[in-house]
Amino acid sequence: MRDTGSQHGSIVYLEDVTVDYDGFKALQGLTFFMDYRELRVVIGPNGAGKTTLLDVISGKVRPGSGRVIFGHNTDLLRLREHEIVALGVARKFQTPTLFPQLRVEENLELSLKQNRGVFATLFASATPPQRETIASTLETIGLTQKAKEKAAVLSHGEKQWLEIGMVMVQDPALLLIDEPVAGMTQEETERTGALLQSIARDRSVLVIEHDMEFVRQIAVKVTVLHEGSVLCEGSVDQVQRDPRVREIYLGRERTDAPAH
Repeated sequence: MRDTGSQHGSIVYLEDVTVDYDGFKALQGLTFFMDYRELRVVIGPNGAGKTTLLDVISGKVRPGSGRVIFGHNTDLLRLREHEIVALGVARKFQTPTLFPQLRVEENLELSLKQNRGVFATLFASATPPQRETIASTLETIGLTQKAKEKAAVLSHGEKQWLEIGMVMVQDPALLLIDEPVAGMTQEETERTGALLQSIARDRSVLVIEHDMEFVRQIAVKVTVLHEGSVLCEGSVDQVQRDPRVREIYLGRERTDAPAH
């Protein structure tokens, strides 16, 4: 795994970050941090600022004010999106962006060699270390038996795992994932949770999610966003017992999983 400086303390730190879209504050004085090798889940109602949080960390959106620090002391606001990726921040979007007519292993190979064009990559032989990375990634995401199949024939869950693998071969220190289990079966959801937990043993994983059953499966610490700032943080039980959380989720007074 790449070295991002000290492996203790915060891997990413946002301080007093505000993002204003023509008067609508998507983030409002947000202060947020997470540690190395942490799996953090962020929840919140629509418009809470969850996706904007990922946009800011990945460099897609520039805040009007505040600081975003990665690793030891790198100011992400000075960098372009591709420079942030090179630094070790990778993002997986909700909808898979695969090459459906290429084999599963070819999708991983393309992700390994992003400095080449698609066709140049396909006609170039992978080096032994690259083949080893592809093989270990296939095993991690559970697709070793489907390495030679076209991505188009994979199930919805398998496509999501392949895209996680396509991000993993880039060796990120921080992985940003937006709603990974939307549309999955129960079995796929459980396997995805186990996959994310295994990834978080070696790197930091920030997950945006609505499925509270899935959140309960994977989360040690949950951050609740509301109106662009942190409402509360804690364990799933602590968060669900918080009366402010119950109020923002449709005013529910019960202590079970908030609806969305």
